[in-house]
Amino acid sequence: MTSLGWNLAFPKIPKVAKFLQPLSNWLVFLIAGLSIGLLSGVLSILSVWLANLKSGRCVDNLSTLKTTCVDWREWSDWSILNYFIYILFSIFFAFVAAFAVHRLSQQASGSGISEIKCIIAGVDYPGYLHWPVLAVKACTLPLAIACGLSIGKEGPSVHVACCIAHLQASLFPYFRKSTAKMREILVAASAAGVACAFGSPIGGVMFSIEEMTHTHTTKMIWRSFFCALAATAMLSALNPFHTGKLVLFQVSHDTSWHFFEIVYFIVLGVFGGLFGSVVIKLNLAYTEVRRRHLLRYPVSEAVILALVSGVLSYPNPLLRIDMTEGLAMLLRECSPGNNSDNHIEDYGMCDASQAWTTIHRTLLATVIRTVLLIITYGCGVPAGLFVPSLAAGATFGRLVGTVSAMVHARYAHMPFFAECHASASQAPCISPPTYALLGAAAALSGVLRIWVTVPIIIFELTGALGHILPTMIVLITTKGVSDWLSGGEGMGGHAEQAIRRSKIPVLTRTDGEGEGDGEGEGVHVALAMTPLAQLVVLREHMQVGDVDNVLQSKHSGYPVVRSVDGDGMQLVGYADAQTLAKRLAQLDRLSQWAWVSFSTFGGEQTIFDVDVDAGDSDSDSDGGGDGVDTPTRTPTAINLSDTLTETPITIAPSTPLHVAMKLFKRLGPRVMLVVRLGALEGLVGVADVLRERDSRASRDSRDSRSNTRSTIWIQLRDYITTKINI
Repeated sequence: MTSLGWNLAFPKIPKVAKFLQPLSNWLVFLIAGLSIGLLSGVLSILSVWLANLKSGRCVDNLSTLKTTCVDWREWSDWSILNYFIYILFSIFFAFVAAFAVHRLSQQASGSGISEIKCIIAGVDYPGYLHWPVLAVKACTLPLAIACGLSIGKEGPSVHVACCIAHLQASLFPYFRKSTAKMREILVAASAAGVACAFGSPIGGVMFSIEEMTHTHTTKMIWRSFFCALAATAMLSALNPFHTGKLVLFQVSHDTSWHFFEIVYFIVLGVFGGLFGSVVIKLNLAYTEVRRRHLLRYPVSEAVILALVSGVLSYPNPLLRIDMTEGLAMLLRECSPGNNSDNHIEDYGMCDASQAWTTIHRTLLATVIRTVLLIITYGCGVPAGLFVPSLAAGATFGRLVGTVSAMVHARYAHMPFFAECHASASQAPCISPPTYALLGAAAALSGVLRIWVTVPIIIFELTGALGHILPTMIVLITTKGVSDWLSGGEGMGGHAEQAIRRSKIPVLTRTDGEGEGDGEGEGVHVALAMTPLAQLVVLREHMQVGDVDNVLQSKHSGYPVVRSVDGDGMQLVGYADAQTLAKRLAQLDRLSQWAWVSFSTFGGEQTIFDVDVDAGDSDSDSDGGGDGVDTPTRTPTAINLSDTLTETPITIAPSTPLHVAMKLFKRLGPRVMLVVRLGALEGLVGVADVLRERDSRASRDSRDSRSNTRSTIWIQLRDYITTKINI
């Protein structure tokens, strides 16, 4: 009955069994959450320790992190030698990570978020959540982060979390036998993975709702929150950095803001939209180049990228240190009362006399980080883009904040800054770390195109509830710029656009939301469906041999039809292929001549008489057959109606395509039967809908270009004719 079999453990205590059955499901989510939190803490410690190892060591204890070391020293007193050691470590870490992924499990490369989204949507990725992938990704992720590539561990953390949850849930039959339950725990695991990556359980739950799945229930949300809470509780108990913080860049913000700063906030929002669009477009284009020319050299590519990253990063202290430490430095307030992280240097960013140095460093860091992110994300190592996006946004935000502070210092007497003089606070009028915070939020939102999760994560990281309005101003501006650059309502974030580029039959967040652009008027399901003549179907009454032949076609399910004079094929139901195959396996002693029936008129009878008409006995029908002669007597049939879904999801052939997309997203089926007045006319799947949508969009684009060229030619011809006549 349940995964832990409480009915067997308490056969004579039905009330106890009934009480314990629901607890078994929660127990699986608890175990998964605790395991995810434990492994996340270990990976975080390893990542930071290996990254610190490039720049020096702790004299007292080599295993001590830089953040807790009393006597930290560089490898040498010579800067050039430290430069060489830094690059050498970077190359070594990148080589080991890329070589292990290439030789042991290539599925461990990349982020994994796009693939997990597809798995939750019903796409099969064999082995993607199994032990080899988990082991390789968990072992190589700290090396990939420490080698200095412009990548993060948040995306791979989601993949690792889903592997853990899937493997543990597979131990329990209740989850192993239910794809719906398995998808539910994957959604919860993705929430736990993000929660541990950012120390944000509520943000993790919102991420799983906004990014990972389109169909969610209250029960799923609660279980996701429970799993994320268990994971963050375990991470908090581990205290990986011995600072009481779940992540290194967790800071506190209590400064106020002024209305004249809205101008600067809009600038940050515009940057976020531009940054996201540029990164998505160029990275996907470079990924195509990698697929064509560099796919055979993943190890060499990773080593070269590590070399280039090391050479460019070391001269700039904002790029030299680990990205999480850099974020902590950029986001930390400069006031002495809020300087709880004295182990993190500020490299003069809080010194007004070094403002121009800060501007140069932050500008170069933003440009270099963006370029490295574009060419690095997607290479042959575990890689995410959350933290690199945050880091690029934070450096640009700090740049804007520093420039704003300089302008205020020089023109403080202007009416534009009158609000500063009216304030009785002794704090600086403009706080550059606040701009770094808002810039980080803008950049991350611009890349992921998630507008609710990001502010929640920012608030949980910083506690800056007083910055809700500035954050929303920045994100609304970012969304507006992103939508404008993508030509209307947004195209989705990086993960969704990568799925579209890969032609994977999965509906993204924005599919079906509009009624135009190939998804609305004039585009109906009938244009996208597979017609009845091309379908493999089951008859209401068939022989075992014919059913076996149908199952050889390897589809996930088959419509069951009944021949009706004058009405074509009347739909009886839909048979799941896996369930039907198991049922036939239980009847393996039956002869191939034996009859089976999917008719529901026999009630619960196992065997009953059937009238076989010519359509049902024809072995050359759509249901398959081998053309053998069969007895003509009225046979008895085995009732297989228990394998039948009598009320499958059906749709009319005249239904607009965008409505079909909404049904697929909200109800979650992989296929729907196209029925008119009870008669089966065809079948439509997610792949069919997307194929028709893309085909229509491609034709419209070609027609638009053709019309544009024709218009230009007509105008040019008229202009020349007019000049000649003159």
